[in-house]
Amino acid sequence: MAEPERARTEQRTEQRMRPAPLLFEPAEASADPEHFFDLESIEDPRELLDRATELTHAFRAATDRSVEFQAIAAAQLADPRRFDRLTPALIAERAEWTEDYAKKMVEFGRDLMRGGADKQ
Repeated sequence: MAEPERARTEQRTEQRMRPAPLLFEPAEASADPEHFFDLESIEDPRELLDRATELTHAFRAATDRSVEFQAIAAAQLADPRRFDRLTPALIAERAEWTEDYAKKMVEFGRDLMRGGADKQ
């Protein structure tokens, strides 16, 4: 495995292991467009940078994890053993992807289900 790929894989593993300190906001707070995880109330720029950075890492990790679950679901829906399987075109329509992207996600999901995602 090339060195940049190994570093990327190790970084992805570290991000997964790091707990995501996301706090869910009450509906009334999220209705205010200026309110975002209480960042607007932090006056110390050092503290603001630290908290905003934590949120950035948490959202990236959540995005990566969500994409993996999308891929697994796509692979399961495309499984030829299912009587109700979906074509890549139908998966793409459902997920609002292009058909080519749906095909790639199905393959990625199959790889994840085989446990081979870390080989990438």
